[in-house]
Amino acid sequence: MVSTAATVLALMALAAPPSRPAIPSPPQALRPAASRAVKALVARHGEAERPRAERGVAQAAAFWRPSDGDAKAFEAFCAEHFLPAGEALDATFARLEASFEALDGHALEISRELSRYAQLDEGPMRPVDALLAAYDASAHQIDDLFDGKVAFVALLNFPLTTLDERLSAGAGWSRRAWAEARLANRFARRVPAAVNQGIARASADADLYIADYNLFMHHVLAEDGRRLFPAGKRLLSHWNLRDELKAQYAQSDGLARQRVIAKAMERIVTQTIPAAVVNDPAVDWNPFTNEVRPAPAETIEPGATPRARAAKASAAREPDTRYAKILANFRAVKAADPYSPSAPTYIARKFELEREIPEARVVAMLEEVLGAPEIGRIARLVEERLGRKLEPFDVWYAGFKPRIERSEAQLDQLTRSRYPTAEAFAKDLPVTLQKLGFSEEKARFLAGHIAVDPARGSGHAMEAARRGDQAHLRTRVGADGMDYKGFNIAIHELGHNVEQTFSLYGVDHTLLRGVPNTAFTEAIAFVFQARDLEVLGLPPPSADAKRILALNDLWAAYEIAGVALVDIGMWHWMYDHPKAAPAELREATLRLARDVWNRWYAPVFGVRDVPILAIYSHMVSNLLYLPDYPIGHLIAAQLEEHLEKLPPGKRLGDEIERITIQGTLAPDLWMKGATGEPVSAQPLIRAAARALERS
Repeated sequence: MVSTAATVLALMALAAPPSRPAIPSPPQALRPAASRAVKALVARHGEAERPRAERGVAQAAAFWRPSDGDAKAFEAFCAEHFLPAGEALDATFARLEASFEALDGHALEISRELSRYAQLDEGPMRPVDALLAAYDASAHQIDDLFDGKVAFVALLNFPLTTLDERLSAGAGWSRRAWAEARLANRFARRVPAAVNQGIARASADADLYIADYNLFMHHVLAEDGRRLFPAGKRLLSHWNLRDELKAQYAQSDGLARQRVIAKAMERIVTQTIPAAVVNDPAVDWNPFTNEVRPAPAETIEPGATPRARAAKASAAREPDTRYAKILANFRAVKAADPYSPSAPTYIARKFELEREIPEARVVAMLEEVLGAPEIGRIARLVEERLGRKLEPFDVWYAGFKPRIERSEAQLDQLTRSRYPTAEAFAKDLPVTLQKLGFSEEKARFLAGHIAVDPARGSGHAMEAARRGDQAHLRTRVGADGMDYKGFNIAIHELGHNVEQTFSLYGVDHTLLRGVPNTAFTEAIAFVFQARDLEVLGLPPPSADAKRILALNDLWAAYEIAGVALVDIGMWHWMYDHPKAAPAELREATLRLARDVWNRWYAPVFGVRDVPILAIYSHMVSNLLYLPDYPIGHLIAAQLEEHLEKLPPGKRLGDEIERITIQGTLAPDLWMKGATGEPVSAQPLIRAAARALERS
C-alpha cells in the first residue's frame, strides 16, 4: 500500500533514535578466535585491560572480512597491535591523529582543485570539467585503511560509541576521550570505494545541474506580457530568485515582480517549467500562461549566447529532471546502507552520526517554532506593513530588516564600487574582520588563512582540513562588480571560514576539528551576516531595530522550518518507495509540501495547497541538509542572546574564537560551553515575544 504524505509526516514526528549497539556482531566463524584473542591479551597485559580488550577485539572482529585473513591471522593481528594504556598507546594515538589530518587535508585539496573549473567562474566549462568534479580523491581511503589494517589498529584500541553514549556520558569525558571517540567512529562504516565513487558522481552531477539553473528575468514576463525586470538580470534557482523576491519589498512597484518570481518558482517545483527557458536569454516566457516564444532580437542582451533557437522555443516541460537528480543521489547514498550497521539509513547517518541530535528532537524543535503563538501576531504585523492580505510568497517577507529601507540600487552601487572583483574583496578582508570585532592581529591571521575565489554559482565556503592549507570563500561577482546580494552572501560565507579556521588551528586535537554539525557553522555565519551593514560603514541597527530584527529571525526560522520538514519527509518517502520513478517522487514531494503548508501555514496565510516550500535547490544537491538551517537559526539566536550580555570592552571576535575552538563535541555540550544552556528554540521565540510587546 502506498503511504500518503500525511502518513510520512506522522511517522517522522514519532521517529526516535533506535537503541543500536556500538559494536556490530562479529561473524559467527570469527567468534571463537575473538574469544581466544581476548584471553591471550588479558593474560599478557593483566586483568585491568580486560574491558578494553573485550571491546576492541569485538570491534575489530565485526569489520574483519575473509580477505583480511583467516582466524589465525586475526588472532595474530590482535596480539601484535593491541596496546595497553600507557606511553605506546599515547604515541600511536598521536601518530594516527597526525596521519589523518594529512590524509583528510590533502584529499580535500585535490578534490577542491579538480572541481574548480565546475565551481569557479573562470571561463566556459568544458565537457571534461564535469568528470573532474566527480572525482573523489578520498573515495578509496576507507577501503585502503581497512585493507592496510590501519583501521583495525584504531578499532582494536579506541572505542566506537553510540549516539546514546555520547549524549548521556559525554559531559564527563576528557578532551582526549572525545578525540578517541572521533578517531574510532570514522571507521564505524566500511563503505567500498565503488559506492563512494557512485555517491561522488551523483553529487557532482546534481551540483552541475543546480549551478547552471538560471532564469533570464528580462524574458520572464508578467501575466499581461510586460517586461518587469531589467536586461541582463540572470537569477539562479532558488537562491537568487528568493533574494530578488525579498529585495522587491523595498520597491513601491515590487509586488508584480514578486508574483512573477513566485509563479516561476511554482513552475520549477511542479516541473511544468518549459525546458527551453532554463538558462536561455533568447526565449520569452509567461509563467502564468506557460506560453513560450522566441524573444525579439532587440531584447536579447548583447553578448548573450542563446541555447534555444526559434525552432526549439517550445513549451515542452522539463522532464522531471529535478526529481531524477534527487533519486540518483538517494540511490547512491542508499548503496552505503549495508556497510553502516550502527546507522543503517542515510537518514540515521545524518541525524545520529553527523548532527548528533535525534531526529525526533529536531522535528520537535521545528514544530515548536512553527506552532509558536508569536507567528500569528507577526503575520498580522506584516499585513499592516504591506497594506494587503498575505500572499504565499510573503513567507520570505524581508521588511523587518533595516537594510530594506535603502534601495537595492543604492546598496548595489556601494558594494560594486568597493568590490569590483573577488580579489578586491580578498584584499579588504583584514579591514572587514576588524569591523566585525576582531583585533588587528587576529584579523591579519584570519585573512591569511582564507582565500577568495569567484564562484560560478551563488557562493559557498570550503573548509581546510589540514593546518597549512587555507579555507576558501567562493563568492559570485558580476562583470560590473559584487552586488549587494553577493556581498551579503559573502559575509555569511566569511562566518563559515572564520569558524573553519579557528576550529582547525585552535583545537587541541585535530580529530576534534570543526563544530558539532553543519547547523552550528550556519549559526556562526548568521551572526556575521547580521552585521553586514557595519562592514559597509553604515550605521548598525539601533536597539529598536534589533528588537524588530528578532521578528525577522523568527519569521525566517518559521519559513525554513517547514522547508526542513518537507526535506525530511521526502527522504522517508524515498526509503518507503526505493524504486520510485521521478514522476512519482515529484507527486509525493508536492503532496508533502502541500501537507506541511496546510498544517502550519494555511491558518496564517489563509491559502491552502501551496507547493512553494519545495523550491529549495538543496533538496537536489545538498542531501537532507535543510534541517541545519532552522537549527542554525535557533543556535544563532542563542549565541546572539549570549553575545548581547558580553561585558563592556569584550571583543566579539574573542568570544567567537573561544566558542569555536571547542571543536566537535556533542551539540548540547558545545552549546553549554558556549552559552551555559543546551540547544533550544526558546531564545529565538523569547526575543520575538519581547519585540512584539514593544511594537
